[in-house]
Amino acid sequence: MIRALYNAGSGMIMQQLNMDNIANNVANINTTGYKKTRTEFADALYSRLRGENAANRWGQVLPQPVDVGSGTRLAATLIDFSQGNFQQTGRDLDLAIEGDGFFALRLPDGRIAYTRSGAFRRDAAGRVVSAQGYLLEPPLTVPAGATELTVAPDGTVTALLPGQGEPAVIGRITLYTFTNPAGMEKIGENLFVPTVNSGQATAGFPGTQGLGKLRQGYLEMANVNLAEEMMEVITAQRAYEINSRVVRTCDEMLGMANSLLRR
Repeated sequence: MIRALYNAGSGMIMQQLNMDNIANNVANINTTGYKKTRTEFADALYSRLRGENAANRWGQVLPQPVDVGSGTRLAATLIDFSQGNFQQTGRDLDLAIEGDGFFALRLPDGRIAYTRSGAFRRDAAGRVVSAQGYLLEPPLTVPAGATELTVAPDGTVTALLPGQGEPAVIGRITLYTFTNPAGMEKIGENLFVPTVNSGQATAGFPGTQGLGKLRQGYLEMANVNLAEEMMEVITAQRAYEINSRVVRTCDEMLGMANSLLRR
């Protein structure tokens, strides 16, 4: 009976974690470049009540052992890197990746982080930075007075410079891929950092080496589907309810056992 209480309790705790994850997905439904996460569960350790070669009272070997589980546990939270919808903005430094790849940003501590959010700006020195002020890597600077800034699908950046009649190439944007992007670590602000599980970044230009192409004047929105998340909410709620009912039933059975009178 006590085992059943703990098993059902672990189910309630895991469904609470599941709801926490769903709530985070829904909260970021309008976050540019956000990638939703999915919780994966696994059964916990088992207690063996009867061994493999156990025999009955007549000496016959029983066909299989008897194992009793101890509930469930969180196995992983997986990042879903499926493509989000594109939203047209018309801004010359709003970029969306159509396909695989990440932009690279240099953090204030010198580390390189990666993002799918292409909402870029120019700082006071003309350098291209993210909305948080992190420098694009490799660095890209837009000269003062430049107009008609254009980013081609292959990442080539051109602009019309003062005193020139034709647009000039001022740089090229690089994208990065990973062997296992789902193994990257989320650190907030739409940023990911590589881990041992993800492997190291491989650089390339958009449209080459399996990398996606760039779309200027668009942003990739979160890949969260509200209808799917609501179905997950209902499933988690029902699972939580049935586990709580098991706890309540076990409590009632323990109460009945306590109330037994010895005659």
